[in-house]
Amino acid sequence: MDPELMSIGPFAKRVGLTASALRFYDDAGLLRPEQIDPRTNYRFYSESQVARASQLRGLREIGMPLSMIGDFFDATPTEAGELIDEQVAKVAADAGAVQHAAAMLKASLVDEVGLRLGVLPGPVLAAAVDQVLATTVDEPEFPVLAGVRLESDPDAITLTATDRYRLATRTLVPTRASAVSWAGTVAGDDLVATMSRLRRSPTVTMTAAEHAVAFGLADGTTVHCRLLTAAFPDYKSLIASLAEVTHRVTIPAQQFLKALEQAPSRIGLRISDGQPSLVLPEAVVALDGASAGADLTVWFELTTLYPAVSHALGVEVMLDLRGPDQPATVRSADDGDLTALVMPCRADPS
Repeated sequence: MDPELMSIGPFAKRVGLTASALRFYDDAGLLRPEQIDPRTNYRFYSESQVARASQLRGLREIGMPLSMIGDFFDATPTEAGELIDEQVAKVAADAGAVQHAAAMLKASLVDEVGLRLGVLPGPVLAAAVDQVLATTVDEPEFPVLAGVRLESDPDAITLTATDRYRLATRTLVPTRASAVSWAGTVAGDDLVATMSRLRRSPTVTMTAAEHAVAFGLADGTTVHCRLLTAAFPDYKSLIASLAEVTHRVTIPAQQFLKALEQAPSRIGLRISDGQPSLVLPEAVVALDGASAGADLTVWFELTTLYPAVSHALGVEVMLDLRGPDQPATVRSADDGDLTALVMPCRADPS
């Protein structure tokens, strides 16, 4: 037996693993001993195996599965680095999922007594949530921008979201409303997690408690969404401070969307002789509809304008324009109304 070889005990201590772990990795084919005494079956390891054993320990510390570790040791350095990145991304995603599940569980630890906000058809509520969620943004410094403002009064339930560049407000008429007014900001990721269940429930009864909003489903189950404590942007003051509308254009929604689907990243909405059109780099697409007022062209980023139009209700969309550098309002109505505020951009330099 080579005197420079280490028995399993000293080698385990050297690489930070237990003897039982080394036996396990031997049986898994990931770290074979340099030699095995045929008489005693004792395992012996060499100095050259220290690096592999240390890597193996590190890979297990980041939760890499055995099958993936085998691929790691057979890979090139670049491929091995990619496997590490892949595992780290998976661990981070799993941790995020666990944190979210824990938060949802904590949100469910509320008293059954709460303020009943109203009853809505599940598919209608889910569609409204989807419409306004398009305007949220994941910004760690301002987590409230990933939330949805829920406001209830005896006449309507309103959902509002903003990323500070866009704003969307959806108003719904409940089948049974609350007798009092209430407002709170619901965590957007919780709403996303509950969307499919809301959509499948014929009715949803909303109840507000101190830390969460409970959505009672028709099958008797309840899902909870956390309430965010940070102040939601004062969007009502923003809307109240908007300049006077100079042009009001009504356009068939599907025609508008079809034209936008062919558009580049920046497009112009032009009003000329009372007729609207879409200005593209190589063409001007005429749109049905009409508008009074002086000639005007307002430029938009496609990523800002398209979501507002794609979520429009009914067959027509109305745009309130205030000038080339003022926020535009995209409005539609059908079983309530949907209003989106979108910021224009500078004229296309081309």
